[in-house]
Amino acid sequence: MSDTLGTVMIVLELLWTLIKVYAENIRCIYKVFIPDEPKEVRGEIVLITGAGHGIGREIALRFGKLGATVVCVDVNAKGNEETVQMIKDNGGKAFNFECDVSNRAAVFSLADKVTKEVGEVTILVNNAGVMPCQPFLNWTEQNITSTLNINVAGNLWTLQAFLPAMKKRNQGHIVTLSSMAGHIGTSNLVPYCGTKFAVRGIMEALENELYEETDGKSNIKFTTICPYTVNTGLAKNPRIRFQKANKVVDAGEAAELIVDAVRRNQWTITIPGHLYYAERFFTRFLSPPAVRILHKFIGAGVNPHAD
Repeated sequence: MSDTLGTVMIVLELLWTLIKVYAENIRCIYKVFIPDEPKEVRGEIVLITGAGHGIGREIALRFGKLGATVVCVDVNAKGNEETVQMIKDNGGKAFNFECDVSNRAAVFSLADKVTKEVGEVTILVNNAGVMPCQPFLNWTEQNITSTLNINVAGNLWTLQAFLPAMKKRNQGHIVTLSSMAGHIGTSNLVPYCGTKFAVRGIMEALENELYEETDGKSNIKFTTICPYTVNTGLAKNPRIRFQKANKVVDAGEAAELIVDAVRRNQWTITIPGHLYYAERFFTRFLSPPAVRILHKFIGAGVNPHAD
């Protein structure tokens, strides 16, 4: 009798789980067509790594215009100070902190300074990254080590440094720059692809961990950004066969999409947006050999270049 009752309870639990899964999928589809209204970010403290140039700078400028307090972090002191001054010239509020995110001690020291001098970070944007571009066997030990340390470990150190305060408040937003190279492996970028696959996994695992810890009551939001090719100078020699479908996106245009995604609490976006659905088709329905054939036809990638 007890075995029968146990089986019935499991079946009922399964049915209820499937109903919730179905309802959540419907809700997510609904939000594709009718997304959330953009949330107010005035007064938020937004920390952006790699703010001294490119996408990081453009994101910082846009948050500054929206009334957020922007904490600009970069190892490049000159470029970072230029970003801060640009925000101030536009009437915004910004602070300049120099830090090598691959150095864990430096990141924790940064967190202490920012908390004391500015306040607790409410939106963390992990944007800092490097992208050497060579055939795999041409990558040096220094190239590989620095790419792993900046692109992966840098994300982990900032998360460990700034997440505790977010958990204490049960509020915050974590944003990470991954890449389309973190969805589909690309030649000449083997270690780089590994780092971008890694940060996607880190974001997914951390969100799941917080969900389990709080029984679904965590108010910390996660957004993963996956650009294709953005005109920031990292991809110096992109290979694009179909220019209209996979154009090189201006850093300012990319930043507009990123800030909008953060304000709407979107989980993940691709830049351009249509690549989200293309990636789903590539990775969910095609075998690896089939993906390689289609990838060759599309002709997307990067050619080797000297840094």
